[in-house]
Amino acid sequence: MGKRTKKVGITGKYGTRYGSTLRKLVRKIEISQHSTYRCAFCGKDTVKRNCVGIWGCKSCKKVIAGGAYTLSTASAVTVRSTIGRLRKIQSEAP
Repeated sequence: MGKRTKKVGITGKYGTRYGSTLRKLVRKIEISQHSTYRCAFCGKDTVKRNCVGIWGCKSCKKVIAGGAYTLSTASAVTVRSTIGRLRKIQSEAP
C-alpha cells in the first residue's frame, strides 16, 4: 500500500477545509498528543494521553497530571526549575 499523504500527514482527514495554516497548527498538536512519552518512574516510553491533562503509563500503571496536548508544558518546566532554585537557596541560608 502506497503512501497516502505527502505533506498533510494526520490532518489529511480534514481535506481542504479550515485553511492550510489552521491545519498545520492542528497537525502539530495532534502529533504531540498521540505520541508516547518517557515515564519518569519506570523509564520506559509508554506514557500515553488518557484524556485532557491525564497521562497514564502502560507499564507501571502510574497516572500523571500534565498538559492538555503534551506531558509537560513549558510553564511547568519553568515553575519546576524555579522551585528547585528557591529550595537550594533556602537550604544554603543559615
